[in-house]
Amino acid sequence: MTAVSGGDSGGLATRVPEDRYGRSADERADRKLKIVGSVLGVLLLGVVGWFGYDSVAGAKLSGEMIKFDVVSDTAVEVHLEVRKDADANGYCTLRSQAENGAEVGRADFRFDQDKGRVDKTVTLRTTERATSAELVGCHAD
Repeated sequence: MTAVSGGDSGGLATRVPEDRYGRSADERADRKLKIVGSVLGVLLLGVVGWFGYDSVAGAKLSGEMIKFDVVSDTAVEVHLEVRKDADANGYCTLRSQAENGAEVGRADFRFDQDKGRVDKTVTLRTTERATSAELVGCHAD
């Protein structure tokens, strides 16, 4: 190292040769990794956003089970609320289970009305006494 006078301070300062210690390869690699990571992060956010929008806005038929009532040893009444495009047709699948967990009933119910929201109570037939009912899903034709 060379000693150079410090100018106005009157002390000595050390200075390293600039051409010997330029920007390190690690700093250049870190910068490239930051750029690549940022680009990949933005792409990932775009893909997740697109899938999220498509699953919400692209659904032509969706349903919700409001309540169910076991009315006998062979039937369950289920109150469904279905939201759909007015011109969409489709069906919702319901299933029912016994106390031991065995499936005792399953059926599809059509929703072809020309309304955007349909409130309907349907009867699901069962092979033995049910203790639950569940909406498996709704599908547009």
